[in-house]
Amino acid sequence: MTAPRPIFSDSPIDRASHLRVDEDWLADSLINPKTRYVPFHHLNALIVPSDRPDAPMDIGWQHPVEVAEFVGDGAVCVFLGLLDGEPRYAVDVSSLDDKHSSSELARAGRFMDVRRISPRLGFGVPAILAQGRSMIDWHKRHQFCSTCGAPSKSSQGGYLRLCGDDACGAQHFPRTDPVVIMLATRSDRCLLGRQPGFPPNMYSALAGFMEPGETITDAVRREVMEEAGVTVGTVHYRDTQPWPFPSSLMIGCRADAETEEITIDGQELEDARWFGRDEIIAALENPSVNLEDQNWQGLAVPPPMAIAHHLIRDWAMEND
Repeated sequence: MTAPRPIFSDSPIDRASHLRVDEDWLADSLINPKTRYVPFHHLNALIVPSDRPDAPMDIGWQHPVEVAEFVGDGAVCVFLGLLDGEPRYAVDVSSLDDKHSSSELARAGRFMDVRRISPRLGFGVPAILAQGRSMIDWHKRHQFCSTCGAPSKSSQGGYLRLCGDDACGAQHFPRTDPVVIMLATRSDRCLLGRQPGFPPNMYSALAGFMEPGETITDAVRREVMEEAGVTVGTVHYRDTQPWPFPSSLMIGCRADAETEEITIDGQELEDARWFGRDEIIAALENPSVNLEDQNWQGLAVPPPMAIAHHLIRDWAMEND
């Protein structure tokens, strides 16, 4: 079986970072008739339906004139890059009240939660939304200089915030939080855990934020030991997935477990178990992998939009 790439990956956008420092080009691009904007209303993206019921939905790209009131000094507007050679921006339109947002911009579509709608979008489109959502969220969280407390302002197409106090002059750049997510395996079994908020019967790969001064390998070993009390030896990097909630990078790994006894931490996990390959394959083949079938009594694993699904699937199918 061939699995799709993790969602939020493979953006078709050319980020064209060299253009971020060209102030004249940026100013012209804001009103260029070929420029398009994706509006975000409280971090929900404008999505338009497809003309065909079997086709994916798409971004509700807007012309410059349609978002002109939200672009200018103090606006949260980010240059995403070039798509087919033409400028693309993300713009925050949260200042719209509910009545205005539903009767004006939203006439072309609907503001929708990025996580929920992404599986229904075309290849690469969720990655564009991930970039826009993360950047807008960062700007809204960093309105003030963390060094002196003065108001900061956007620069370089939205990829830099400058302290407004010339005596301070601190520069602030977007940050991505690295998270290790790992499938620990031993012989013909893999280790999965569940958190209290998971749907019934769902187990997933263990995961946790990296700490300062850690390598990926160190973080994997620490997290598996902290959460499940299992010792890990060799760690194998597999893949990454952007996760814009708000701005993480999931670093997917396979980990060779050296011990089997499980001792859960009792804080992040409510249970952890070793599962055989047959159990995993049955869960992957189960139509309720979307977790909507309440009659399914067996193991449920995360859906394909999560990198955990791909780590589990790769291991289960590697000998087929």
